[in-house]
Amino acid sequence: MRVLLIEDDRMIGESLTRALRSKSMSVNWARTGSDGEEALANGRYSMVLLDLGLPQRPGLEILKSRRRQGDEVPVIVISARDELDDRLAGLDFGADDYLVKPFDVSELLARIRAVLRRRSGAARPLLESGDVTLDLATHELTYRDRRLLLPAREFALMVALMERPGAILSRSQLEERLYGWGEEVESNAIDVLIHSIRKKFDKEIILNVRGAGWMVAKAGR
Repeated sequence: MRVLLIEDDRMIGESLTRALRSKSMSVNWARTGSDGEEALANGRYSMVLLDLGLPQRPGLEILKSRRRQGDEVPVIVISARDELDDRLAGLDFGADDYLVKPFDVSELLARIRAVLRRRSGAARPLLESGDVTLDLATHELTYRDRRLLLPAREFALMVALMERPGAILSRSQLEERLYGWGEEVESNAIDVLIHSIRKKFDKEIILNVRGAGWMVAKAGR
């Protein structure tokens, strides 16, 4: 899952980036409102964590602007502003949730899962397509009669593919989803991850489309 963190506090930003990456998430961290808005305009994200008191452009203005443009990316506001009016404004302008600082990372992760479940219309944190089921809470992948706990990068790869079953994702698209800004990526990193997953399950779990990329088959195909 690719997350955009828009947060100007260095200590909070560094702490959240480490915590989210340890949970198999690719994190891009924007430190100003303007940088955050530019990242939103030019990238695809599964989740945005948005502070309100940002330099250059306030968080609420970013939220209002993106929603007016039809951007439906899930947004959780993370802010020290705990007044009722602030919380209501964040939710009314289009935030999916509002979390007051300081908070425990485990609560943030639970809220991320809850928002994604609501967006997908699912009661349980599962991504499913045909014979493939990925549990977002436990990081377990089930294929036919085999169920295994995936390491962080393999889990992140399967999330990227399972969020859009039937869609072909190129190498660059997968690298963008798995690695944050500034992270070094080996040229064969995606191939190694796919080979490992296929070896544990079956080569048909991830399909290769020659010259285009990889995909998980859409249910019914």
